[in-house]
Amino acid sequence: MQTVNIHEAKSQLSRLIEAVVNGEDVVIAKAGTPVVRLVPVEGKPKLRFGLMKGKIRIAKDFNAPLPADVLATFEGQ
Repeated sequence: MQTVNIHEAKSQLSRLIEAVVNGEDVVIAKAGTPVVRLVPVEGKPKLRFGLMKGKIRIAKDFNAPLPADVLATFEGQ
């Protein structure tokens, strides 16, 4: 783990970011006391098709017309 003071972090931010991206731990300290830790932002999770397979069921009558009383509620009659 690399610990740097705020002044050094300001002047070498690009190098510190590169170190974090490459897996190194970087802590920024104020007057020698650790204050924050730099961490990489997690990437956007990849879409995985089939993840919910077997967990979602669509009824056979999904596209069937609505009953008249329900339809009237939507149409404001």
